[in-house]
Amino acid sequence: MDDLTKRAYALRRDIIEEVYRSGAGHVGGDLSVIDILTVLYFGVMNVSPKNWESPDRDRFFLSKGHCVDALYMVLGEKGFFDKQEAIETFSAYGSKFIGHPNREVPGIEMNSGSLGHGLALGVGTALAAKMDGRAYRTYVVLGDGEMAEGSNYEAMMAAGHYHLDNLCATVDVNRLQISGKTEDVMCSDSLAQKFRAFGWHVTEVEDGNDCGQLLAAYEAVALYRGKPTAIIAHTVKGKGVSFMEDQASWHHGVMKPEQYAQAVEELEERAQMLTGAQKAAGQQATAGEKTTDTEADNPGAETYTNVPGKTTAGSRESAADNRKAMEASHGK
Repeated sequence: MDDLTKRAYALRRDIIEEVYRSGAGHVGGDLSVIDILTVLYFGVMNVSPKNWESPDRDRFFLSKGHCVDALYMVLGEKGFFDKQEAIETFSAYGSKFIGHPNREVPGIEMNSGSLGHGLALGVGTALAAKMDGRAYRTYVVLGDGEMAEGSNYEAMMAAGHYHLDNLCATVDVNRLQISGKTEDVMCSDSLAQKFRAFGWHVTEVEDGNDCGQLLAAYEAVALYRGKPTAIIAHTVKGKGVSFMEDQASWHHGVMKPEQYAQAVEELEERAQMLTGAQKAAGQQATAGEKTTDTEADNPGAETYTNVPGKTTAGSRESAADNRKAMEASHGK
């Protein structure tokens, strides 16, 4: 298991603490989207506290803003602020860490209270990059329930019309929303077809909670030219906590003490398993360090580049350097 997966599960533990302490938050969606956010911030995007003032930083918009609880944990982990402060004061009186993204919090690009607005803002930012001749990319994360908002389709149309290949939208398809199953409230099974109809390049990630599959998808779409790209990530609401998984009731729920204890126990067990697996993999690699996976030294060896689930993120260069290297190799 790679470092991104371990980090995502550690952040799940933080989310549980944050939501339990506050008695608020949208924990089910937090746990479905955390792998997407982890991969974007620690494996893909060129954005950090160090380059926050740079006009060339990548832009990120959380359109499903009610899952800001997860974003706070990721931004805190990234170093934008003291993560413990966010855990201890989330949704408290006078705290800047309120229940939706707001620009008082370092690392937040936009306020996003109303669902369905993030993609339109992403289109504007991507178009501005084109007009200014800048190379930054814009990433937007939406929920599948949010795709019932009509403003999304105006944004999809504009992005296709202007060939915004510097724009990447990710839809967190966990199939549940506050009212129940998304397919019953407003069916979104044809999302890929809808995006394609508006001129988008679409990639579907079968397991949107698999960091390897997500990273491979993001690296591939960053090279795509001529169209905006959409990643349809099929996730599980409440992923990582057994009694929350695939349960609409945990769209917004308050844990009882015994539920909190169970969630902590399950996530800590999972973290131990990941650590053990990583140590075992490291020992195995050390034992076989004289062998290589090149065609010359090991004919027929499998190439793992951009293969879902086979990507090792920990050894990568920064997202910006990696992107430049890939583009140069493709003659971009």
